[in-house]
Amino acid sequence: MARGQLRIYLGAAPGVGKTYAMLAEGQRRRARGTDVVIGLLETHGRKPVAAMAEGLQIVPRRTMVHRGITVTEMDLDAVLARRPEVALVDELAHTNVTGCRHAKRWQDVDELLDAGITVITTLNIQHLESLNDVARQVTGVEQHETLPDPVARRADQIELVDMTPEALRRRMIHGNVYPPDRIEAALTHYFRPGNLTALRELALLWLADRVDEGLQRYRADHGIATPWETRERIVVGVAGEADDQKVIRRAARIAARTPGSDLIAVHVVSDDGLAAGDSAALAAQRELVTALGGSFRELPGEDVAEALLSFARAENATQMVLGASRRSRLGTLLAGKSIPTRLARRAGHIDVHLVSRGGTAGRRHRLARPRPAPENTEAAALTRLAGCVLRGHGDPPALLEEMRQMFGLDAISLLERRHNGPGPSCYVVASAGERPPEGPGADVELPVSDTFTLAARGPVPSRADLRVLFSCAAQVAAGLSARREDERQAPRPDPGSRAALLAATGESAHEQLAVARSALAGITDGDPVRAARLADARRAVDRVGRLVDDLRDLSRVHAGAMETYLRPVDLDEVLTDCLDDLGPGRQHITLSLAEDLPEVIADGALLTRILTSLLADALQRGPGGPVVAAARRDGRVEVRVTDRGPGPGEPSLGFRLARDLTEAMGDTLRTEPAPGGGRSVVVSLPAAAPKAGTLVPAPGDAQASRPGPSVAQT
Repeated sequence: MARGQLRIYLGAAPGVGKTYAMLAEGQRRRARGTDVVIGLLETHGRKPVAAMAEGLQIVPRRTMVHRGITVTEMDLDAVLARRPEVALVDELAHTNVTGCRHAKRWQDVDELLDAGITVITTLNIQHLESLNDVARQVTGVEQHETLPDPVARRADQIELVDMTPEALRRRMIHGNVYPPDRIEAALTHYFRPGNLTALRELALLWLADRVDEGLQRYRADHGIATPWETRERIVVGVAGEADDQKVIRRAARIAARTPGSDLIAVHVVSDDGLAAGDSAALAAQRELVTALGGSFRELPGEDVAEALLSFARAENATQMVLGASRRSRLGTLLAGKSIPTRLARRAGHIDVHLVSRGGTAGRRHRLARPRPAPENTEAAALTRLAGCVLRGHGDPPALLEEMRQMFGLDAISLLERRHNGPGPSCYVVASAGERPPEGPGADVELPVSDTFTLAARGPVPSRADLRVLFSCAAQVAAGLSARREDERQAPRPDPGSRAALLAATGESAHEQLAVARSALAGITDGDPVRAARLADARRAVDRVGRLVDDLRDLSRVHAGAMETYLRPVDLDEVLTDCLDDLGPGRQHITLSLAEDLPEVIADGALLTRILTSLLADALQRGPGGPVVAAARRDGRVEVRVTDRGPGPGEPSLGFRLARDLTEAMGDTLRTEPAPGGGRSVVVSLPAAAPKAGTLVPAPGDAQASRPGPSVAQT
C-alpha cells in the first residue's frame, strides 16, 4: 500500500488563516470528487472558519475523562475505519491527553499516512523544536507543544500562509481571532508588531531552507552536476578600511542563509598596482573572509564601481554587499555620484545591499547653529520640500519625514522651548521616524531659532549637510510660526462671552466632581442593594465628568488654547483606544477598514477624543449600532461613522466637540445622509507620506482577502 502524502499549512502566528486555508483546500478537493473528511478541527469560535467547514463530513471526536475533566481528541480508529482519501487534521504539534494511543498528534497523523490516507494539517512556526527557544526569546512565551523538525521536513508539501503584522493586528481588532476578553492582552503582549515581524521572518527563512533542500534532492535524484543559475554568488566590496569587517560579516550571514552559496570579497587596486586601503587592514580582512569560508580577490581598475560591476557580472553574481559611503549623505541623494549609488543604478538583476559602517552611532553632539548653506545644495533640498508641499504633504510631520529621508536619519523631531510654566523645558511640535527624540540628549541637536530646536537620532551628517539641514528646518519652523500668527490674529472671545463663562463653569464643576468621586470611593456597603446603588452613583458621576470634560475642551477650542501635536499615527491603535473608552457599548460597533490603510497625520490624543465622541453619539442615536469604515480617497484617509438614527436634528455636544476638535487639527468633518436612512459623519485626514523602504503589504490568505464588516470585540 502506498503511503499517503502530507501537506502542511505553515504560519508565523495564530490567526493568519492556516485552518481556513486547510479547509479551503479540502473543499476544492471535495468539489473534484475526492473523498475528504475532517479528522479534527479547532474553530476557536471563528465564524468564517466554521462556515468554510460546511459540507465536509466530520468524524466525531473521542470523548475522554482526564483528572475529572471531560476532553475530546481525534478518534484515530474511527478515521482509519472510515478510510477516506484525504483527512484534514488541525494543529499537528498538539499533545494528546493521557490514555490516547499516541502521545502526540503527529504520531496519529503518521499512522494515517502509513494507512495510505493523505493528510492536510496546520502548524505554527514557534512549535518547531529547532525554533522553540528563539520564539521564546522573541515573544517571552514558552511553547510546551513542539514538533520534531524531521517530521515537518518529511512533508510532501509545505505552504506558507502569510500575513503582514498590520493586517493580523487589524483582524484581531475586528474580533476575528480571539474572544473579546483576550484581545487587549494579546495586542499588547504576544501580538506586538515587533514580535509578529520576527516570527514572520523565522517562518520565511525556515521555509527558504526547506525549498533549497528540495532543490538539492531533485538535483541528486536526477544526477544533475552542473551548476544552475539559481545558486547564490555574493560579492562583497572591501575598501581596506578598519570597519570593513562589519561589512564582511554581514555578507557572510546573508550567504549562510542560502546553503551552497559562494562568498567572494573583492578589493579594487589602481592600475599601477597600488592598493587604496591600509595593507594591514586588508591582510586581516583576507584572513576573516577565509575563516568564514569565502575567497578574496584583488582587481586592477581605475573606476572602482565599474571594476566591481564587471567582476560581479563575469562571476554571475546574484547579490552585492557594500559599506555605506562616507561621503555627504545629502550629496549622495541629490547628485547620485557615490560608488553604492552608481552600482545600484546599473546593477540590473543583481541585488545591492548597503551596510552601515557605524562610526558615529551612539555619540551625542550638541551643535552650534551653522552658517548658511551653499546655494546649489540648499536650493535642491528646499525644492524637494516645496515639492512635498505641492503634493499635499505640507504639514510639519510630512516635511520632517522628507528631511529624515534626505539626510539618512533614523528619527527627527522639532522641539519648542517652553519659556515658563510647569513641566519639561521643551515639548515636541512634530516628528517623523521610529522613536523620535522628545527632549535634549539626541544624537543631533540643531538650534534653529530662539524658540525651536531640531533634534535627530541616527548618523551625524557632515558639516556641509548640517548647514543644509539647518536651512530646511528654518523653513519648517518659519511656516509653523506663520500659521500660529494667523491663528493668534483670529477673533478671540472677550471675558464676558459665553465661551469664557463656559470655561469658568467647567473648571468649577470639575473641582466639585473630583470631591464627589473621592467621597463615593470611600463608601463601602455589604448590602447588595445599597452596593448596586453606589455603583450606579459612581457611573452617573463618571458620565457627568465626561460631559464636563467635553465642555472644558470645547471652551478651550473656542478660546484658541488647544495645542495640537501633529505626527503620523496608526488608525488601528486609535480605534483600539476608542473602543476601550466606550466600555460595554463597543460590542455593538461594526468595523470595516481597508487592509492597506496608511498612517494619518493627526494629534493622536485629539483623534481618539473625536472618534470616541462620534461613536458615543452614534450609539445613542439609534438601534443596531454604528458602522465605522475607513478608506483612502484622493491622498487622504476618510473615517466614516454611520448610524441608523433619525435625520440630522440638533447637533449634540459630542458631535460639536468632535467637529471643533477636527477643525483645531486643521482637518474637516462633514455629515452625509446614509443609504437606507440614518447619518454618516466623515472625518477627512491627510495620509502620512510613506516611509523610506516601506514595502507594499503582501496579500493575505483567502479569508483575509475579503474585507468586510465584522463586530468589533475588544
